[in-house]
Amino acid sequence: MATSKKKTAAKGKNNKPENNRKNILLFWKLVGLGLGMVVLLFMLAAWEVFGDLPDHTALENPQTELATEIVTADGRTLGSFYTDNRKPVKYEDLPQNLIDALVSTEDERFFDHSGIDGYGTTRAAVFLGQRGGASTITQQLAKLYFTEEPSRNTVDRIIQKIKEWIIATRLEKQYTKEEILTQYLNEFDFLYQAIGIRSAANIYFDKEPKDLTVSESAVFVAMLKNPALFNPRRTEASRENVLMRRNQVFVQMVRNDKMTEEVKDSLKQIPIKLDFQSASHNEGMGTYFREYLRSWLTDWARENVNKDTGKPYNLYNDGLKVNTTIDYRLQKHAEDAMLAHMENLQAEFDHQMKRNKTAPFSDLDQKQIDRVVKRAMVRSERWKLLKAKGLSDEEIEKSFDKKTEMTVFDWKSENREKDTLMTPRDSILYYKQHLRSGMMSIEPQTGHVKTWVGGYNHKYFKYDHVEKGKRQPGSTFKPFLYATAIDLLNYSPCKEFPDGEYTIPAGKWGNTKDWTPGDSSGDYGNILTLTQALAKSKNTISARLMDEVGPQAVIDRVSQLGIDTSNFDAVPSLALGTSDVNLFQMVGAYAVFANQGIYNEPVLVTSIEDKNGTLLYQYTPESKDVMNEETAYVTVKLMEGVTRGGSGTRLRGDSEYLKKTALYKEIMTGYPYNFKNDIAGKTGTTQNNSDGWFMGMVPNLVTGVWVGGEDRSVHFSSTRYGQGASMALPIWGTFMKNAYADDRLDISKESFKEPEDLSITVNCNEYKNSQEGDPLDDDNAVEGELEM
Repeated sequence: MATSKKKTAAKGKNNKPENNRKNILLFWKLVGLGLGMVVLLFMLAAWEVFGDLPDHTALENPQTELATEIVTADGRTLGSFYTDNRKPVKYEDLPQNLIDALVSTEDERFFDHSGIDGYGTTRAAVFLGQRGGASTITQQLAKLYFTEEPSRNTVDRIIQKIKEWIIATRLEKQYTKEEILTQYLNEFDFLYQAIGIRSAANIYFDKEPKDLTVSESAVFVAMLKNPALFNPRRTEASRENVLMRRNQVFVQMVRNDKMTEEVKDSLKQIPIKLDFQSASHNEGMGTYFREYLRSWLTDWARENVNKDTGKPYNLYNDGLKVNTTIDYRLQKHAEDAMLAHMENLQAEFDHQMKRNKTAPFSDLDQKQIDRVVKRAMVRSERWKLLKAKGLSDEEIEKSFDKKTEMTVFDWKSENREKDTLMTPRDSILYYKQHLRSGMMSIEPQTGHVKTWVGGYNHKYFKYDHVEKGKRQPGSTFKPFLYATAIDLLNYSPCKEFPDGEYTIPAGKWGNTKDWTPGDSSGDYGNILTLTQALAKSKNTISARLMDEVGPQAVIDRVSQLGIDTSNFDAVPSLALGTSDVNLFQMVGAYAVFANQGIYNEPVLVTSIEDKNGTLLYQYTPESKDVMNEETAYVTVKLMEGVTRGGSGTRLRGDSEYLKKTALYKEIMTGYPYNFKNDIAGKTGTTQNNSDGWFMGMVPNLVTGVWVGGEDRSVHFSSTRYGQGASMALPIWGTFMKNAYADDRLDISKESFKEPEDLSITVNCNEYKNSQEGDPLDDDNAVEGELEM
């Protein structure tokens, strides 16, 4: 029995090597079978059994929707029109620190493999992904371009991965390594409408990619893992996650000899500081300009065919580059000035409205107010929506009296909006009480529009007061009258007139009754030069000039300056600015004075390029000589008198006394301005203080500002607060003060160019530049008459 057991044991020992050989053979058979299956799957995938793969043409021209980019004259991105906000960048515009961070973190052997990293794939398989993923940057690009969402089915996932590998190897044959890196960074979605690294740099840090710091580049590389989970803006948890991930990117850069330990330790201490610029059409810089430009470009695109598609250009997908005349730096100064002043002005207006029983209206009874509110209700989106649902007018009107949760604009709240509970009807009255404003600047020598601010918040106040809003210009119209008199009658600014009441009788110049405009100051009996008359904005002398030249001559003159006069009434009161005009045309017309009598039509777009940089549109300047050079210069000298001795002298002074007055403390935003250079300007105030204007010029920049209520019955009761020198001039003053302080800009402080052989005397011994006090109420609005 013992012998039998020994034989069995010996036999078992002899079979062990044979079993090992069988196991090894079985292993290799399984490996071979697995490899064969993989090869077969690769072949089937390559033969497109599992679905189409991109061919050479598709790889050469991947289907991506490119945003139309709006570029300022100083090379900044102002905004985009898009389905996907993607703005491609070239490899040479990527900072090296971004490339180093990306390769070190995402694909260390990127420059050595051909699309698939064998070592990385093996490592991922052995350690189940615990020591790094298997996907190369090229594979990630293939996934972004051509593969569908990951399937939950295991077999489908394997097939998707194989297709991804095949596409990655084809991409490597089609493109250089630099091109692959660039395409990947151009394609990735960083959230918040930031598709691609350029949009991301613009939105998160308000920079171009080439200007990103090492830390900022590392933030974007950190986001590649999961932009929602690792995000510097989204949530507190995501901010903590991206900070830790960014620091890990630094570690990877050290590991790959792209950074020293000392630099890494230093950078880890730096917090992530965003300069977030929303891509929303309601937010960011130049919102009103962008919306006007959208309409202009839509018309242009409709008339121009894309040769690649045979269809009109698509504003949202074709990747156009629109080069505009706007100066980003000036635009920011303009928007900042408007926000600062309008917040102060609104606070004072709200304070004064507390004493008004019919607030915010000052000249209406309750029936009239109800009609105004009803019109606003019918025009509202809420009314239109309920009407479309089949509700009757009575039912809709009742709904406007039910309290509703809503978010409204609010100067004092964070982000200038707050959640509140009010009836839709009350919300109409709430918004009616908010004063509105518009501002535009132009370079007179070229007609290039440099700033366009149609209001202070496009989200809540969409009406553009640069181009859409037409209001009475008041005394800002008077320089056109004076220029007409100088041109037709060869008047000198030194010519004297008696300052007394002046009547143009009924039947003359279209008058239906006697017209005798007065001045709010009631100061008559003096002898004034034209310079003094304009500085003091004397309505009486404006009436005399109108009687001498006639209304039609003034209309003809204004029409030559680019102002639409089709609705102007040829009557004497035109002298006081009684016909509606928009700010856009007013600034364009004033530019003629600063440009020696030459009119350049205001231009917004200089050129348009397609996604490949091919020029599609080039603006051709059109200039017209519309005014005698001497007339233009003399009118400028008259307006210089306004800022030296008239309602514009606030731009000059630095009075300790005035600083302590309620008016200056409350609404003279930015005072003192302390301008010493030549400035030509004119204030304007309409009847009942409904509109406040200021038009100001230096030789290379003309800027106009308007402020008023949405309804003319919403206004200050006091001219002290409601005149153009208080409502509009501070915006101009603050804007120019900041523009002059910006050493990146070249805003002129020189004198206006005097024509050679000037035949009209402009230096009057009779004129005394009196600066005794501050002419708080010199901008004469006519009681019972439509202003000045």
